[in-house]
Amino acid sequence: MSTRPLPILPGATLGILGGGQLGRMFTIAARTMGYRVMVLDPDGASPAGQMADVHLQADYADHAALKQLGTACAAVTTEFENVPAASLIELASHCRVSPGAAAVAIVQDRSHEKSWLADNGFATAPFALVYSEGDLDAALADTGTPALLKVSRFGYDGKGQARVGTLEEARAAFREFGGQPCVLEGFVELEREVSVVLARDDAGECALFPVAENRHDNGILDVSIVPARVPDSLAAQARDTARAVADRLGYVGVMAVEFFVAGGRLMVNEIAPRPHNSGHYTLDACVTDQFEQQVRALCGLPLGDTRLLSPVVMVNLLGDRWRNDGPRWDTLLAHPAIKLHLYGKQAARPGRKMGHFNVLDADPAAALQLAERLRDAL
Repeated sequence: MSTRPLPILPGATLGILGGGQLGRMFTIAARTMGYRVMVLDPDGASPAGQMADVHLQADYADHAALKQLGTACAAVTTEFENVPAASLIELASHCRVSPGAAAVAIVQDRSHEKSWLADNGFATAPFALVYSEGDLDAALADTGTPALLKVSRFGYDGKGQARVGTLEEARAAFREFGGQPCVLEGFVELEREVSVVLARDDAGECALFPVAENRHDNGILDVSIVPARVPDSLAAQARDTARAVADRLGYVGVMAVEFFVAGGRLMVNEIAPRPHNSGHYTLDACVTDQFEQQVRALCGLPLGDTRLLSPVVMVNLLGDRWRNDGPRWDTLLAHPAIKLHLYGKQAARPGRKMGHFNVLDADPAAALQLAERLRDAL
């Protein structure tokens, strides 16, 4: 187990690869704490770039931009898992990088991630690796039908996946995905989905947030309910498993582990090497939110208190709601227990995450009821 590095204190410049909403909320947290922030993102109108001290508009593999970022920053982190691992290695020659390239390389590819989970004894849904169309027959025999065919890389929020029930459907989907490597996942009798967001420091200390219960719509997170409505023993198991995943990866930073609950058992679905959509409730309902925690882990500071101050329900706001004159913000903001977070994205598109709101109430059932009513009223 390694020791903690000397802390990077306010006044230093921190870098982040990726300028989406997660980068934006990291930037806000870092600047609130007194750090300067440099964002590297190719989009000139990126949400994080709007809030940063410096926005480098360049590709994530641009050597000159990476050198500029690494030279100017005391430490660099990421906001999404598809940053090239080679870019993280290159940055590490100039400054501290968290999370490290080795951990990111495992979880940014579904084939590697599933194999790593199985090799390390973590329960998953049935799966098979598919590298060619010829692999599909045996893969379907392993997983059963129906099943989900998912591309190994660059799939998220329901993108790059198809439900298949026959060999012919699997072949058609594989061709539609361009014949790229895929994972075939068997269906399980899903009771619910939960996730755990945690932070782990250089010395191996972990700070875990409360377990969230997640509902999805068309593969995109719709609502997170905290605390999750699961037995205490299952919640404890989820937290213990998430900690074990982080330990095995030697991970440093903030990460999320998503689980299926089936037959009263936990199965690891995915690992996200970054703050997570299901952790947005922490912005208003915890002593320390996941983005301040990301700053603390990156800078070698003691991890913050993760206590839940109030039951909370988080609702995603997708671009589908930006019709006619847009969402009815007056309806939402009329409620004093609502906390609205918008991401500064210029164009609203169906399925695009434009913001979220949190509903806090001492009564979890009342929070959920109000959240669902306001979601529909928007």
